[in-house]
Amino acid sequence: QVQLVESGGGLVQAGGSLRLSCAVSGRTFSSTAMGWFRQAPGKEREFVAACNWSGGSTYYADSVKGRFTLSRDNAKNTMYLQMNSLKPEDTAVYLCAARAMYGASWSKDSDMYDFWGQGTQVTVSS
Repeated sequence: QVQLVESGGGLVQAGGSLRLSCAVSGRTFSSTAMGWFRQAPGKEREFVAACNWSGGSTYYADSVKGRFTLSRDNAKNTMYLQMNSLKPEDTAVYLCAARAMYGASWSKDSDMYDFWGQGTQVTVSS
C-alpha cells in the first residue's frame, strides 16, 4: 500500500521559515514526478511546486518563486519543501502528491497526480 506522509507544518510568524517533508512508503517514486499543493479554507487546491523524477528540474508557482525550494532525496524516498519569508497568505493545508506512471512529467494540474498525503497545516500569523 502506497503512503505519502507529510510533516513539518506548524504556526510561524510572517517572515519565518518552515521545512515540510513528504515520506513515501510502499513504493519507490524515484522515477516519476512529485509535487506540493496547498488548499486554504474555502479555496480550490493550488499548485505550489513540483519536480521531475531526477529532482534536477523544479517548477514553482509565481506566488512562491524565490521563497520556496523543493528538493528530493530519492535514496530516502522523501521530498522536501523549504519555505522561507512566509506570508499570511501562505496559510493552508499543504499536501504532497506523486504520479503513478514511471517517467511521468510534472504538472500543475492536481488531477494528474495519483497518490496524495493527508496534508500538514501551515499557519502564518501577521
